[in-house]
Amino acid sequence: MMVDLDGPRRMPRHGRADALVVLLHGYGANGEDLIGLADQWRELLPNAAFVAPNAPEELPFDGFGGFQWFDLTTRSPEERWRGTQRAAPVLERFIALELERVKLRIERLALVGFSQGTMLALHVGLRLRSPPAAILGYSGIISGPEHLAADRQACGVSVQPPILLIHGEADDVIPAEALMITTNALADAGLTSSWHLSLGLGHGIDMQGLALGGRFLQQSLGVVTSSGR
Repeated sequence: MMVDLDGPRRMPRHGRADALVVLLHGYGANGEDLIGLADQWRELLPNAAFVAPNAPEELPFDGFGGFQWFDLTTRSPEERWRGTQRAAPVLERFIALELERVKLRIERLALVGFSQGTMLALHVGLRLRSPPAAILGYSGIISGPEHLAADRQACGVSVQPPILLIHGEADDVIPAEALMITTNALADAGLTSSWHLSLGLGHGIDMQGLALGGRFLQQSLGVVTSSGR
């Protein structure tokens, strides 16, 4: 039986949501790890709903409430590919239910991932028949790049969402080379993307990355704030 995901949410302070931002955490974390991004981006996206689901699997031998989208033992490309395939249907179901809950179409969806969450954001977001408004990935890497073009063709996908990838230059968990591996793989599949390398940053998100990501989401979702920014 398929697991139903859940996690912390932030709704607009006033009125109904005009966008849904799904925040996908990394290996060993949980939804609380990323839901704070809603507070960072609230000024730019005042009417967006944010949700940060806990991944479907509890982290083995962990007593701190950690979750994983899939297990990491060998950390090989083959393991990443098998794992994203296994987790993708669970995330797709969650997205559909959340869009229904806030009464929005998929064109008002933005997927934001960190590390393992970026793998899921790219995998699911680029295979949806109707593309989301944006995919923003921090500190991640594409899974199964050799399958992407054929999968998109098989799914009848012809339009791509805007994609922004941000990575730390000093990342010792997923090295910075992953940024170029991913952007080149997207290009090989006929997809364009933008990227930013944060000098001196390890496996995390800095203030510059937060600002770039927030403006990217605001622009992709076509949000105009009262300040005009």
